[in-house]
Amino acid sequence: MILAAVVRQLRPPSVLAGRLSVQSLLFALGQGAFATGSAVFFTQIVGLSAAQVGLGLTCAGIAAFLAAWPMGKLVDRFGPKKMWAVSSAGQAAMFAVWPFVTDFHGYVAMAVGMEVIGALGGTAYAAYTIDVLPPDERVKSRAYMYSALNLGFTLGALVGGIALAFHSNVVLHSLPWFTAVVFLVNAAAVIRLPQAAHDNRTPEDRKVKIPGPGPLRNPGWLLTNFFVGVFWTNQVLLNVVIPLWLVEKTDAPRVLLAFLFGTNTVMCVLLPMAAARGVDGIPTALRAVRVSSVFFVISCLITLATHDTIGWVTIALVWLGHVTVTGAELYLSAANWTFEAELMDPRQRGAYQGAANLSGTLGKVWAPAVYTFLAMNWGAAGWLLIAGIIVVATVGVHRSTRMARRFLEAHVPAEVLADARASNPDPDEGSPVDPPSLITTDGPVPDHTPDPIR
Repeated sequence: MILAAVVRQLRPPSVLAGRLSVQSLLFALGQGAFATGSAVFFTQIVGLSAAQVGLGLTCAGIAAFLAAWPMGKLVDRFGPKKMWAVSSAGQAAMFAVWPFVTDFHGYVAMAVGMEVIGALGGTAYAAYTIDVLPPDERVKSRAYMYSALNLGFTLGALVGGIALAFHSNVVLHSLPWFTAVVFLVNAAAVIRLPQAAHDNRTPEDRKVKIPGPGPLRNPGWLLTNFFVGVFWTNQVLLNVVIPLWLVEKTDAPRVLLAFLFGTNTVMCVLLPMAAARGVDGIPTALRAVRVSSVFFVISCLITLATHDTIGWVTIALVWLGHVTVTGAELYLSAANWTFEAELMDPRQRGAYQGAANLSGTLGKVWAPAVYTFLAMNWGAAGWLLIAGIIVVATVGVHRSTRMARRFLEAHVPAEVLADARASNPDPDEGSPVDPPSLITTDGPVPDHTPDPIR
């Protein structure tokens, strides 16, 4: 019976969801393999200093931020599947060139190009999965894909770790070529996926301006994604603040960090579908946000207590703090997938995704500096303030989702909106319903990361 339950958990919600999960795994495998060895590659092969690596990544991040909106417009014009495949092939080409870069200027140009192409892929991937997926399958299938994504990153890290173990520049040179091959395979597989609704637009259709205002005129959508960016600062707690706190403010052994990240990886592989169960509309997505926020606040309270504990009590509490912040990540993912599906104009999903990337970035870009300062310098008061930020965002997102829904109802024809809606109009009232799919496909299908991820 236990074996049967495990098999059911591993089975994809549909055939096409399984195919899309392979795309997630391939992307993460290639990306994870290169990311694991990237620091050594850039310093030993390219010959950069740590400061140059950081500066280049900052330039690339700014470029990706600025490219988010125009990349979204490209996705709407030419179709999400085509742009997803173009991005994957483009990234493969860029990875293949990495071993030939020998100076800082080349590195910056490559890093910027990679991030801009990646922004196109991330927007196209998100728009495609929402476009092609029947509403009643979206969250469950994307949760399955999220598990595959985390499994892929784990396998990629293993490949990168093996490459580093050889202590050979020749092997390091081959690491980006390995990633290039994986991305090429991924691009070929993307081409074979079914067409989404926006992929079927003719050249004449592309010349016609999409009616209605764009997402930058939808304050509810921009605010919702700003708050979602604030919620995604749970990753700052997970990857930056809690590890620094463990090292500098507790008596826990540093080796515990490996166990913490291992726990996070296992949870993100095994539990996304469990966290997403029952999230099928805006009301249940908001409930998932509240659960996520509770986990976030509990993590802050547990972690601040470890300043005054000793020995095994500290170890247990730090681990529990990491588990609860991972719970915040899992429930937020399920809510965010629903917001993306139900609060976008179905005719402009690329543009809406690009706008979401802009406002979401503003919601979280400040967090590493602010959270680190508050926790490390203000102690318990700082942790309570961090928790308070999340409470304020939780209150705000309930209002912003109502604003976003009203905007759609005012500017999008009812029949268009009904095709993309999996719940009743008022985010605070009613029960989920099962609307028709936007298109007919082989089956239902299911988006760091933050997920932002292609």
